[in-house]
Amino acid sequence: MKWIAGLMLAVLAGAAYADGGRLNIPANATWQEECGSCHIPYPPQLLSRQDWQQLMGGLDKHFAANAALGLQERREISAFLQRYGASSERYVTNTMRISDTPWFKREHREVSRATWADPAVKSRSNCTACHVNAERGDWSERGIRVPGGRFEDDDD
Repeated sequence: MKWIAGLMLAVLAGAAYADGGRLNIPANATWQEECGSCHIPYPPQLLSRQDWQQLMGGLDKHFAANAALGLQERREISAFLQRYGASSERYVTNTMRISDTPWFKREHREVSRATWADPAVKSRSNCTACHVNAERGDWSERGIRVPGGRFEDDDD
């Protein structure tokens, strides 16, 4: 019976995850190199395909930075993001920020304002501040180390 419960939990967790919070991120050296040169290469499953398409179309104004790519690199990364990007409404945002998706807000609802403001965190886009194994694709809860260990209930 335990294996049935485990199987149901794995199915409910979503197809993007496996191995207890490890994202199934196919290898793409261009994506890792180009996107990872400035920040963690965010997993394609964390944003909708439409948002990735819009984001890739405006790389010259990528969050106030010029992240323009050559045609070959842009095509390869765009195809990768379209193939593995999310199709669920939980990953859609008007801002193209993963931290503004309904999924992100739900998953991080217990994180306190003090934690977000902590100098070790700096911003919601700094995933590796808490997800210490994120660069290896491990987003599991056992790999989370919250600076100061503060959650919303602690603010009272």
